[in-house]
Amino acid sequence: MLVDSHCHLDYFTPAELPDVVARAEAAGVGEMVTIGTSMAQSGGLPALIAGFPNLWCTIGVHPHHAAEAPVPTPEALAEMASHPRVIGIGESGLDYFYDRSPRDVQAENFRAHIRGARLAGVPLCIHARDADDDIALILREERDSGGPFDFLLHCFSSGRGLAEAALAMGGYVSFSGILTFPRSAELRAIAADVPLDRLLVETDSPYLAPVPFRGKRNEPAWVAHTAKVLAEVRGMTPAAVADLTTGNFRRLFRKAAA
Repeated sequence: MLVDSHCHLDYFTPAELPDVVARAEAAGVGEMVTIGTSMAQSGGLPALIAGFPNLWCTIGVHPHHAAEAPVPTPEALAEMASHPRVIGIGESGLDYFYDRSPRDVQAENFRAHIRGARLAGVPLCIHARDADDDIALILREERDSGGPFDFLLHCFSSGRGLAEAALAMGGYVSFSGILTFPRSAELRAIAADVPLDRLLVETDSPYLAPVPFRGKRNEPAWVAHTAKVLAEVRGMTPAAVADLTTGNFRRLFRKAAA
């Protein structure tokens, strides 16, 4: 069984969602995690997945939305994460490519999410784009000042330096359909070196559909194509990668293993 560790199921209509989930199950994707991107949107995710026992969610504020409302307190995030179907906090982080929120507000938001994840005892899902050095710096500072916390770099497309820094701090790395793109040789080289016990896979659907569906609306069923390429990179069978990444998912997202 595969797990799509990061998708955005609220982008599908309520009428579409049962078929999206059914297609994923038919492709061997047994569980999916739909991701919080704002406090208002996050609040509705438990209800969205209530009728689907194999779906989980996270809560959080994406860096694009960090300036749209007051930065949530760590305590507020931890309280929202107490719901039994909420297994993580995020996605939060830094995005210097679009810069849709001021960078200081992004950093404040990111730090609040790190502290909320530590309070709640759940992992943090990190969005990192064109901000490798500052992501690593904030992770180190928060770890040094407040103690360790669990996290993963989602949809990894950053440089080797950030991957190595995150791994040194106990982080996990999740690969999306970008891994399958022809020009992603450097990313595949990084994926070849990530320790086996730190690998996850995801779609980030409806974005970033893998080859051979590139350009189409992505969906959780297609995480199997990313896992297939990861298997090729690691010299493993797809079944072995499925077992490996699902085991890693259970270890990181402990509420999903309860």
